[in-house]
Amino acid sequence: MAIRRILRMGHPHLRQRASDVPLEILGTEPFERLLADMKDTLHDYGGVGLAAPQIGEGLRTAIIELPGGPTRYGELEPIPLTTFINPVIEVLSEKTAGFWEGCLSVPGLRGFVERPQHVRVSYTDIQGLTQTLELQGFPATVVQHEFDHLDGTLYIDRITDTRRLAFEEEFNRHILTT
Repeated sequence: MAIRRILRMGHPHLRQRASDVPLEILGTEPFERLLADMKDTLHDYGGVGLAAPQIGEGLRTAIIELPGGPTRYGELEPIPLTTFINPVIEVLSEKTAGFWEGCLSVPGLRGFVERPQHVRVSYTDIQGLTQTLELQGFPATVVQHEFDHLDGTLYIDRITDTRRLAFEEEFNRHILTT
């Protein structure tokens, strides 16, 4: 459909709580166009997730697509392109781990964020059915990162030690190689 401009940190829309998606709009042409735009935008920008507020749409919707295989985060099981409508996260274990996160709305930076590593996500799918997904490790981090956007939160808000915030170029040069 269309590649949309991603809002960057500082845009007030990124700090607002998104509204619940009324289920009667599922399958409508405007909502289907939004989902297609989100997919095109995600692929064009090269991300693994995108929340509707990042493209200026205040709806509780996010998409995630994780390639499987070896990554700098270890061996990952793939998550095919999945649409999460009105998602709710339940933390199943308080055990946390940290990852260096980046964000399409905070380009050029990486920050170390610790998050719970075992969660259950309940959400509505594009057919209007309630789904549940249990995730651990990096995929659990990804859903929490994306769903934070639905509440007006950016990953930088969750950094507990600002010495662990770096420009990507410096991260690649000095941190990734250590």
